[in-house]
Amino acid sequence: MAFSRRALLGVGAGVVVAAAAGGLWLARRPDQTVAAPPPGSAPAAAPAPAASAEGIMGERAIGRADAPVVVREFFSLTCSHCATFHRDTMPQVKKELVETGRVRFIFHDFPLDQVALTAAVVARHLPPASYDPFVTALLASQDRWAFARGVNTTEELAKMAALAGLSRAAFDAAVADEATRTALLKARDEYSRTYGIDSTPSFVFSGPAMQNQKAAGARPYSDFVRLVQQAAG
Repeated sequence: MAFSRRALLGVGAGVVVAAAAGGLWLARRPDQTVAAPPPGSAPAAAPAPAASAEGIMGERAIGRADAPVVVREFFSLTCSHCATFHRDTMPQVKKELVETGRVRFIFHDFPLDQVALTAAVVARHLPPASYDPFVTALLASQDRWAFARGVNTTEELAKMAALAGLSRAAFDAAVADEATRTALLKARDEYSRTYGIDSTPSFVFSGPAMQNQKAAGARPYSDFVRLVQQAAG
């Protein structure tokens, strides 16, 4: 099923559409579909410093900067298949590939609905070092903060952000940050054009032997490491 920007941005009714290969194609909540920006336009931890204005849209990555293989992940925080990858595969990726210096793993927000977009903005307002742990926690608890019946998703997200050290004032400022919302949506469109991203999760592998090889779906570790080896040569 091909990605449709019009469907993603303008679907007004319908159901969840999921790729058989393990990729989420449309938002789980059609009434919260992301609109494109108009042209031109536990106890709480101690408060953490918010990301600087110039750093909010900076690269979020783990692993050595000089790792021979770079893997880019394009994900939505309300994508259940992204959650599956981060639960089942990502721990081994970190242990066997990132921590050993073989892979630099770069995160790219690709929000598919308004809830995911708000969560992505909040994640970007945390210090860069807190981004990966916060994203991991959100993906692991989607059913609690994003999809539970009768919950206020913003308030549940605020609770998660407080545990990450973001004060309520900083959280409210993040939720109101229209500039970052617009920047994330523009980046998402650019990823579609540059890398052909049409589902989440999607990955792009680059190394000495292979550049910009795309793979979609919640890949098991055996598939993931094979693609890393191909890129490494």
